[in-house]
Amino acid sequence: MFLKGKTALVTGSTSGIGFAYASAFASAGASVMINGFGDPDAIARQCAALGEASGARALHDNADMTDPGAIAAMVARCHAELGGPDIVVNNAGIQHVAPLVEFPADKWDAIIAINLTSAFHVMRAAVPHMRSAGWGRIISTASAHSLVASPNKSAYVAAKHGLVGLTKTVALEVAADGITANCISPGYVWTPLVENQIPDTMKARGLTRDEVINDVLLSAQPTKKFVTPEQVAAFALFLCRDEAASITGANLSVDGGWTAA
Repeated sequence: MFLKGKTALVTGSTSGIGFAYASAFASAGASVMINGFGDPDAIARQCAALGEASGARALHDNADMTDPGAIAAMVARCHAELGGPDIVVNNAGIQHVAPLVEFPADKWDAIIAINLTSAFHVMRAAVPHMRSAGWGRIISTASAHSLVASPNKSAYVAAKHGLVGLTKTVALEVAADGITANCISPGYVWTPLVENQIPDTMKARGLTRDEVINDVLLSAQPTKKFVTPEQVAAFALFLCRDEAASITGANLSVDGGWTAA
């Protein structure tokens, strides 16, 4: 329980990779604030499970990741009610798949706001608390698409490339403060975000569901296997250990070999 006494704030964490992060931190003893939308009763059960695992508190905040004021209020609430935040994970994300000339402008704006700009607001609010404590871990979920591009994903690829640049810049600014900032870039992880883009990809490319899974998604990963949320979360947990204190400003791939070529 090496994170006992620490607090982790994970955005976009009521499902998928985000909840795996929260579960990993709780298993190591951290108090956790999760964020996102969903059924209130189901979220209450998630918080109860996280608290039982950690022996500490777990809370939910439904801050809208497109609203800077709500993000700042969430970080302030985390500090007031749980402490910290000592660890923040920028994980909130959405996706839309369409060719550039057909890409809706409002979808572009939403993807940039949630996948990139929200991370700026979370870091901006959390870093002063980390500096006061002399310790902090900032982790951002990027993507293999932070390193390579795919057709029909202009906003997502732009946001993920931007997230890496933002994280590197913050890493340099906080390097002397006991704080690290890194990106984890998974390949395709079987989550609602991936599953929900399959119909759009089928339409955009004229493919069947099985063709999208095997010939588009897994074709990029030499292992021919989806990355699991638990694998990504385990890596994030390692980054919180003292042994990882010299890893900062890095974009770390967990992609089944996708970006090795």
